[in-house]
Amino acid sequence: MREQHVASTGIQLTQYAAARTVAALFSPFDPEQNLATARLVGSIYARLGAKRRARAVSNVRRALPHLAPETQWNLVDASIGHMFGIFMVDAFSMPRVVGHENWHERVRLGNVGRAMEHLTSPKPCLFVTGHIGNWEILGYVLALVGFHMSALARPLDNRFLNDWLLGVRQRTGLRIVTKWGATDEVQKIIESGGKVGFIADQNAGNDGLFVPFFSRLASTYKSIPLLALRYEIPIVCGYARRVDGQFRYELRVTDVIEPADWKDADDPVLYIGARYNRAIEQMIRESPEQYVWVHRRWNSRPKHEREGTEMPARMLRKLEALPWMTPGLLAELARPIDAPVEPSNLLVTNDGKPVAAALDPRYRG
Repeated sequence: MREQHVASTGIQLTQYAAARTVAALFSPFDPEQNLATARLVGSIYARLGAKRRARAVSNVRRALPHLAPETQWNLVDASIGHMFGIFMVDAFSMPRVVGHENWHERVRLGNVGRAMEHLTSPKPCLFVTGHIGNWEILGYVLALVGFHMSALARPLDNRFLNDWLLGVRQRTGLRIVTKWGATDEVQKIIESGGKVGFIADQNAGNDGLFVPFFSRLASTYKSIPLLALRYEIPIVCGYARRVDGQFRYELRVTDVIEPADWKDADDPVLYIGARYNRAIEQMIRESPEQYVWVHRRWNSRPKHEREGTEMPARMLRKLEALPWMTPGLLAELARPIDAPVEPSNLLVTNDGKPVAAALDPRYRG
């Protein structure tokens, strides 16, 4: 047992030393140069990591079936390059190049007007984002400009890397709450008027809440809807979108869910979970090349799919009651995960724009 512990510690120290070495090698150069290097490393990884690349392509085909196969592959490669930029460059550049005096040179406020009321209010609220754009800089900058933010985060398996990155994350005053046993702490933050952020697009397992996500049911955690219901607090859905492939970001809001919105819902937990997943979907449609498509987002399946039976009538009725549900989308949700997606049912975003526009630089701005 002791030998295993020593071996594990040795591996962790090696990984930590490698990460610090990369950070040190990158430090003399500006972030844009480093991002180009990270994208090159990502392109090599995309071709060597065949299994993960194939999973990402499968996810893109499921979510954006109308795109040509070549476009889908290119989108995956761009996504992997973006992911390497987040991990190799952005995480280490934030404390070096983004400060109180110059944050506005690197981060601009987009359509955040409808969220400002909740950001500036002394009352609590929840913030939801996904693995899209740069989820790290989102909380970092909000805390930097004076908003009292807390964020729920899974601790890294490597304790040395975890401690290092935790220090970077909390440098501006952002409070990080680890997921293990965090329920009581999150409740205390909310009860004291605090604001808590969640990365809410992880697969929550077979016992999670199944909601629509890109035309198929996906498992999401019930904790966010339950917290919003218990404390009757709003949920702000937004993300930080990379601009022009540089270390520059635009903060965008795709939805603000108010307590009054779920007041008359037949199943408020389902309504809230479905609506913030819809908001995350909109983030991805706006910037699909900045989503981590390698995630196993649809890995867990609802009971009826696992048993090979039809969707229960009760579930169909609940999904049909969602205000934005359409007959075409409902029909897609009732189909098994591996059934081909019908593009004709999925050609518009939440605001009615063609999905194809999500890949058009003129649309992304």
